[in-house]
Amino acid sequence: MKSGLSFLVAALRCEIDELDQLARTSELVETIGMLVHALQRERGISNVYIASRGQRFGQQRDAQIAECQGLEEAVRAGFDLLETDARRIGNGTRLFSRVAWVVPGFDGLPDLRRRIGAMQLTATEATAAIAKLIAGLLAVVFEAADGATDPEISRLLVAMFNFMQGKEFAGQERACGSAAFASGFNDSARQQQWLHLIESQERCFQVFAEFAGDPLGQLWASSQSGTQIAEQERLRRIACAAPAGMVLDAELSRTWFDCCSVRIDSMKVVEERLAADLRALCAQKIARARIELQTREALLAKLIREPERSGAVFYDSHEVAGSGGAVDAPARTQPPGVAAPFGRQLERSILDMVQEQSQRLQAMNDELETVRSALNERKLVERAKGLLMAHRRLTEQEAHKMLRQTAMNQNRRIADVAESVLSMAEYLPNDQASGAVHRS
Repeated sequence: MKSGLSFLVAALRCEIDELDQLARTSELVETIGMLVHALQRERGISNVYIASRGQRFGQQRDAQIAECQGLEEAVRAGFDLLETDARRIGNGTRLFSRVAWVVPGFDGLPDLRRRIGAMQLTATEATAAIAKLIAGLLAVVFEAADGATDPEISRLLVAMFNFMQGKEFAGQERACGSAAFASGFNDSARQQQWLHLIESQERCFQVFAEFAGDPLGQLWASSQSGTQIAEQERLRRIACAAPAGMVLDAELSRTWFDCCSVRIDSMKVVEERLAADLRALCAQKIARARIELQTREALLAKLIREPERSGAVFYDSHEVAGSGGAVDAPARTQPPGVAAPFGRQLERSILDMVQEQSQRLQAMNDELETVRSALNERKLVERAKGLLMAHRRLTEQEAHKMLRQTAMNQNRRIADVAESVLSMAEYLPNDQASGAVHRS
């Protein structure tokens, strides 16, 4: 019959397995970040290429496609590695569903690029197509963060997801502005989209700052050049404040693209630091857990060599565990000058370890719930937007604007407004309500 210590050792081995899986998932997230960065650049280059009718960025586009293809293969390899460990992933159903959605996007990239090269797509269509693939990749990152079982690692993954999402909005803004300047005009719809992208970036970077910690927050603040920010704001005003239909200087397309690229490249530096911190944290936790495992295995070996009456100290301990937690109990001590039997000391050590493990797991669970609240709020907002889009026939941008405006008018958090919207789903026609919820 196995002892309580045997199960403590088994629990620690499970924890190490989970940490090993988190380390592999974190490496995949890092590789996805590199691919997303490359795809964002390809999207911006493609927009200028299409808007200029193939007169600009032809060679740059070819080189960027080659870089993306290499990173795509690395991400596919990461997906394959995850699949071999499917049973160890707690939220594997959702994670693998996201991966399954992305793979056909990879398969369709060659034809998409051919159509862009042949000018068979508009800049808007090309942007939407690549943005769709990037959104799928970011959904994989989201599920990686949502499935993390260690709160410290989860915090960094949440920070990483929100930073990557903010960076994607910045990439979409670069593509949007590149197309506007290169084509020589802007319209009210694109102006509204542009403003929405600016606001969305700021929202994501605020969440990033909340979860990343001071050093990363300071790195992000210091990485932004005052000159670059001023230049980007100047170009934003030219395009977004101009009357619809006003002619824009096409030569500013390169200026805008380069200005945005400097900012996005500085974001890549922060993203790389996030990934490095994530790798180091995983390695540190795994090393610490393995040292603890060695200690417990050595103790277990002693218990096997010198078995004592099992559970003798359980009811003599200072704390008796009950359903309500630890409760103080009278201590029973040895007579003065008499050493406690080795077995009793060993059992005391085991009970202390059990109690320490229980307290640590509870603290981790409490912190993990706090971290996941940010992810849960995002889920609420996305589901509420889907409901509004289906019931009110709104675009994603219009649905988000409605939620945001309602929150401002009622002085409430947008997540609370989203929850209120979802609570009304039962009063909507069945086909619309169910369809919206399922699409989210």
